[in-house]
Amino acid sequence: MQNNDERIRDLERVISELPAGYISRKTINGKIKKYYQWTEAGKKKSKYLDDDSAVEMEALIEERRTLQQELKEFKNALQNKPKKNTMESNTFKTNILIGDALRRYVEPIRKLQRRDCFVVLEDYLEGDYTGKVFILYGLRRTGKTTLIKQAILSLSSDAFERTAFIQVKPGDTLGDINADLKWLSEKGYRNVFLDEVTFAVDFIEGAALLSDIYAASGMHIILSGTDSLGFVFSESEELYDRCIMLHTTFIPYKEFERVLGITGIDEYIRYGGTMSLGGKHYNEAVTFKTKASTDEYIDSAIAKNIQHSLRYYQDGGHFRHLAELFEKNELTSAINRVVEDINHRFTIEVLTKDFVSSDLGISRRNLRKDKESPTDILDRIDLKSFTEGLRRKLEILNKSEQNVQITDAHRIEIKEYLDLLDLTVEIPTEFIPVRNEKLYRTAISQPGMRYAQAEGLVRQLLLDEEFQSISAKDRNYVLERIMDEIKGRMMEDIVVLETMIANPDKEVFKLQFAVGEFDMVIADPAAITCEIYEIKHSEKSTPEQYKHLIDPEKCKATEFRFGDIKRKAVIYRGADILDGDVEYLNVEGYLRGSAV
Repeated sequence: MQNNDERIRDLERVISELPAGYISRKTINGKIKKYYQWTEAGKKKSKYLDDDSAVEMEALIEERRTLQQELKEFKNALQNKPKKNTMESNTFKTNILIGDALRRYVEPIRKLQRRDCFVVLEDYLEGDYTGKVFILYGLRRTGKTTLIKQAILSLSSDAFERTAFIQVKPGDTLGDINADLKWLSEKGYRNVFLDEVTFAVDFIEGAALLSDIYAASGMHIILSGTDSLGFVFSESEELYDRCIMLHTTFIPYKEFERVLGITGIDEYIRYGGTMSLGGKHYNEAVTFKTKASTDEYIDSAIAKNIQHSLRYYQDGGHFRHLAELFEKNELTSAINRVVEDINHRFTIEVLTKDFVSSDLGISRRNLRKDKESPTDILDRIDLKSFTEGLRRKLEILNKSEQNVQITDAHRIEIKEYLDLLDLTVEIPTEFIPVRNEKLYRTAISQPGMRYAQAEGLVRQLLLDEEFQSISAKDRNYVLERIMDEIKGRMMEDIVVLETMIANPDKEVFKLQFAVGEFDMVIADPAAITCEIYEIKHSEKSTPEQYKHLIDPEKCKATEFRFGDIKRKAVIYRGADILDGDVEYLNVEGYLRGSAV
């Protein structure tokens, strides 16, 4: 059962994650348009919503209002209760849980599965790391608080009695934290967890206090919070070589499947990137369910994360080219736009390179002779013209949403911060014949974010008057076809990204020829060998899928450049089979680790 402070803290946390503001309606040319309106830094903001997004946004706003009323009534009830004063409650300057209160706080998650990275935290608690603090950081909803609770539950009875949990809140200072740590140290507490410690406005500049005084005296100090960039700045400044850092933002497929009990690459593509206590009900969570909820997550978990860190690092002296945007209250909007622009460019690339491709010839033939629902839609639609129209509108939409001019200098600096947050990763492309340049494409480490934005954007574009001449059934088919192509490209990025992480001593890249490409190559410079792969978002195997893998000229040129080819494989959604000297590998099995 929660105590009063826990209940208030949980309500305030949930409320802070829900959107404030209201939905307004305007009649334009006889049609009702809905807008989400809110106030940010004293400035009124407005955003157009389609019908689906408006329904969800209204539900979230109503939930916030309900919880605010509940919090108000609860606080009023507490004011009418006689207060119990103890020496300890009067001593603490921050919110601290110890003893039975701490036990009640951590007990509800006892049966949840642990993330793979839990062993790193456990090792710190059980080992001798005198003088070092432990930093657990990552974006919202990636399991940090659950990891802390699981770590506390793993302690022996004796260690638990000497453990404290501090919930830092906005307005707390390092002076407050220091006073409480001093009291805890005098009372013999050896494990102290400080959650959301970057809420302390002077944390970045004064974090060395925690390592030099308390960790140096033998305390285990575990810091956590969503302000990832603040921890990165602290690690490079105040806590240099006096901290162990564990980042929770990247959640690979095998963890997604094991911890949440959800199986399937398509589920990971649609919702991967955050954890949920709901397990089997994960798909009903709002994080990446729609573009509106995804945009809210980007705003609160990423944009405000970066802005908060820059504001307090070097007293705001690290804004560089972003200073003007911050001063005009446009930095959060600019960060949102850069994230969305990365996904716009990804969507454009899929439409121009993949959607209009030679594979459509096969699709046309297969759809004409389909036994259940034959259709000649791909013969009737000018897909090249259609796709070019979508591409143009993607770019126009991106420009029309801009309130301030974003320069290349702004983009570069924001991208640097996204990289530091482990949100974006660059996947390299090599070329045969060799080029002097090396190209990279940006992968988003939270796939649900990319998918939700791409789907929302394409749905909106398909409602444009230019495409109303196509029947609703045909428009839906085109939507499914486009999203299938997007899933295919995302599956390719997921496989390559996880392979890169699993093989740090090898080179992993896409290999492009004058005509055709290998979706992935794993080269071992030490052994002078390589493996070549095609990655297909398909459950069926066809010789067309591995035509490049058995091309003698491509294989000869690859071996000359990277060494003997030891494996040729197609990664797809079907069962593991062997077709000649080409392996077919199930993608879920590959990502679980059977081949990675």
